[in-house]
Amino acid sequence: MSRAAQFSYITLNFHLTPKPSAFSRQFNVNGSGKFYSGFTDITHLRRKQKLLSVVCNNSAPPPSSSSDISSVAKIRSEVLSPFRSVRMFFYLAFIASGGLGGLIASTRLIAALANSSGTTEVPEILKGLAIDLGAVSIFAFLYYRENIAKNAQVARLAREENLSNLKLRVDEKKIVPISAFRGIARLVILAGPSAFISECFKLSAPFTDGLLERGVLVIPFATDGISPNFEFEENEELEEKISRRKKLWQLAPIYATEWTKWIDEQMKLASVSPESPVYLSLRLDGRVRGSGVGYPPWNAFVVQLPPVKGIWSGLLDGMDGRVL
Repeated sequence: MSRAAQFSYITLNFHLTPKPSAFSRQFNVNGSGKFYSGFTDITHLRRKQKLLSVVCNNSAPPPSSSSDISSVAKIRSEVLSPFRSVRMFFYLAFIASGGLGGLIASTRLIAALANSSGTTEVPEILKGLAIDLGAVSIFAFLYYRENIAKNAQVARLAREENLSNLKLRVDEKKIVPISAFRGIARLVILAGPSAFISECFKLSAPFTDGLLERGVLVIPFATDGISPNFEFEENEELEEKISRRKKLWQLAPIYATEWTKWIDEQMKLASVSPESPVYLSLRLDGRVRGSGVGYPPWNAFVVQLPPVKGIWSGLLDGMDGRVL
């Protein structure tokens, strides 16, 4: 998938049949070099193909220091598991206590074995030594397991922070990080060849309204550098439907190198082939909800996710599913 870093822009082609329309986007008409932006009447462009260009800058943004990301991840880990540090402190205290008791018991055992008159105390000393060693072993195991869980959680949160810093282009003038959508939208990231993204676009058509009601927005990332074609048969009856389809697919990733690096790391951790098309769905809070190889389950999203508006909003915002 690292070959995606070699291209410097992504172009989303929206082929429309002739119809006057107005979009708050920038259009390069037939490569003429003339741009029309804002809500501009373009009636005179009837029967001409429109090309919606979303430039994806391949240069990397100013890197944030790993220490900053690590500190944020550690703070979030403490918030999510506030009693873990207390448990680990007591585990260490019990290990130290058991180790000290075992040391004392060992010296007593050596003294008893060296003196024939103290042989009657050996069974009792061995019993105490066994208890001390057992306590040390148990609490050492508990501390080891807790430490592994802590490191895994911090690593996951660090990856999520790296993801939240990746940039998206909303329109020709607005670029925001993924973190700007926390509490607003459930993002679904698609990474794969252009044909895979085009097919995902077609499969999502019957579920457009349901996905938008649940705050789902799609981020397509073509790994082969080929622009996916999103075709519409535009007419007045379908104008509102097409507008909603464009809203669902309006986001475009920029800084392809950073996106490629992050996706490659996730695929490596999941032991997924770099050539495999994948999807990744995020919760409202920005944490990873689910992922998989192949096409995203649009129908499952509509069934499982609560709407972001109405009587079910707010109360069920955290019911996005478990965190991976």
